[in-house]
Amino acid sequence: MTSVVIFYIFSAVLLLASLATITAKNPVHAALYLMLSFFSGAMLWMLMKAEFLAVSLVLVYVGAVMVLFLFVVMMLDINFEELRKGFWKHVPLAVVVAVIMVAEMILVLTHKAADLPGAHMPEPAAGYNNARVLGNLIYTQYFLPFQLAAALLLVGMITAIALTLRKRKNTKYQNPAQQIAVKRDDRVRIVKMNAEARPTAGEPAADEQQPNA
Repeated sequence: MTSVVIFYIFSAVLLLASLATITAKNPVHAALYLMLSFFSGAMLWMLMKAEFLAVSLVLVYVGAVMVLFLFVVMMLDINFEELRKGFWKHVPLAVVVAVIMVAEMILVLTHKAADLPGAHMPEPAAGYNNARVLGNLIYTQYFLPFQLAAALLLVGMITAIALTLRKRKNTKYQNPAQQIAVKRDDRVRIVKMNAEARPTAGEPAADEQQPNA
């Protein structure tokens, strides 16, 4: 019974934090509300006995992704007042979509196939480690999708950096198309110079030799 109460408390906090994220006027406040929603979601994972996913949610999203969001907000000179001008125009459509999603979730949860009253999570066996089981699945059965996801995240990070530094003042922006189209003659210049003989040990240099009388 206690776990059910905790579930509803953190679910309510998650919903309120999510709503505050999209309605906050200050982008920094929106990022903080998003962090609160991540923490609430991590607690829901903990209630499901998925400790590894809960810790990963905190470390990856709160510790890394949110820092990236804050950097993007500070680096991109976005006019938020201009973006908010069309906010209320799309509110009716957003409300309709939200109502449809809530109705679908209610139909799914109240269907007889869900069997919520008799649903329960089995207790794990002694010595069970979900991190070990998840690691075995990721690096064996789902190794290729895991590597593809890592490559997509890397491409997204590079793209975000490129878009941030594009055509900004006081930045050393490089045009990839110009770098690819460059030729050897554009970068390398061969200079021919006359060879000079170095004096051997004990022999004076050419400018130090006295002319013969």
